[in-house]
This record gives sequence, structure tokens and C-alpha cells, in this order.
Amino acid sequence: MLNNRIFGLSILAGLFLAGSANAETTPLDTSDNVAISFWIATALMFASTIFFLVERSNVAPKWRTSVTVAALVTGVAWYHYTYMRDHWVQTGESPLVLRYVDWLITVPLQVVEFYLILAAIGVASAMLFWRLLGASIIMLAFGFFGETGAMNSMVAWAIGMAAWLYIIYEIWAGDAKKASQDASEGVQFAFTWMTYILTFGWAIYPVGYLYGMDADADGQNMLNIVYNIADVINKTAFGLMVWYAATLDTAAESKSAE
Repeated sequence: MLNNRIFGLSILAGLFLAGSANAETTPLDTSDNVAISFWIATALMFASTIFFLVERSNVAPKWRTSVTVAALVTGVAWYHYTYMRDHWVQTGESPLVLRYVDWLITVPLQVVEFYLILAAIGVASAMLFWRLLGASIIMLAFGFFGETGAMNSMVAWAIGMAAWLYIIYEIWAGDAKKASQDASEGVQFAFTWMTYILTFGWAIYPVGYLYGMDADADGQNMLNIVYNIADVINKTAFGLMVWYAATLDTAAESKSAE
């Protein structure tokens, strides 16, 4: 237990020093709502990372990898948001490439997180993992190609949508959904809420993609705010669902052992 806490505190110290080293001196325009949303997102991602690392030692060993991955998702996002925030403050331009760099790392990590839940249910397989991971990468790659003009935007959107819909199919109608009904209360909770996040939370991104195609400057500003809020909710809520499921399962195991 003590070693786990020392490990978590060591990582927190490294994150704090990294954030201090990356901090910019450019003042924040308090009338810039996009900049404010970037700062709020940065702070919440950092706070979430601290929370998951500290709470990691309070759950059963079988859940600790899942909570660690949750901390990685928000920690990587926090690191990238420090740069996206400063990019916006200094240039007033949307950090599109930086966003996709973040998504290319954090979205597959969320797939890993989901796979760990499937493993707890007992239906996880290497083939399923690679299918979900491949679909998430296709979704992101073609979104990037479309938004940067590397290929026809609607064709790229359609391919990315097909990959996302495949993920939705796997979690709503595949074997994992059927098996989750016989899992523990904690696993069922995590599985259910993660399916909601992957379905409704992730739906913001393809909708934002279409909206951004014809949006004016004000529309782009609003899109950045929505993306920032969506990232915080999707990444933080995703981890919180795992943490809460872990606490439920750990409490149930402790009670049954008495």
C-alpha cells in the first residue's frame, strides 16, 4: 500500500514539474471564452489524474491496471492541453493537429480500458481487442485526413463514421453485451456507462466535424469550446466510471470475505 502511494506521488511530482516547465507567460484574455475553456479543461484533466493515481491504491488489485489506464488517459490529455491552451492563447487559432495527436493516444487508451472491462466479464479476446483498436485508429485517421483536406471531407467522414458504428455495434449487440448481464455489479456498472460514453459522448465529434466544415469564425470558436468540454467529460467520466465500479467491486469482495 505504501509503495503504491509513493509511486503515485512520484508521478504527481513529475507531472507538476513538467507543467511548470511548460507554462507560458502569455496573459489570459478574460473575455476569450475559448481560452477560458482550454484553461478549465487543463485544470480538470490534471485534477482527474491526481485523483486516479491516489485512488489506485484503494481498490482491489485486479482493478488497479484499469484505474492506472484511466490516469494515463487524463494525464496524457492534460499534457497535450497545456500545449493546445498556449497555442490558442498565443495564436488565436484552433490547435487541430495537436487535438488529433491527443486523440490518437487517448482514444486507443480508452479502447484498452474498455477491453480490460471485457476481460473482467470474461469475453475478451486478442481478436476483439485488435478489431476495436483498429476501428478507433481508422476513425481518427480519416477524421484527420478529412479535416486537413488530405482527402474529400465527406468520404473521410463516412469512413470514420463506419468505424465508429462498428465499435457501437460491438458494445451494444455483440457477445460482450450478452456476457455483461452475468457479471458482477461493479463490472455491469462500468460496462453500461462506458457504452453510453462511447455512444453519446463520442457522437459529439462526428457532429462537430460536419458543423466545422461550413462554420464561420464564431462557429469555430464555439466548436473549440464544445470539443474542450466533450474531452473533459468523456475522458474524466470514463475514468470515474471505472473507479466507481472498482470501489463497488472491492467493497463487495471485502463484505463477502467477512
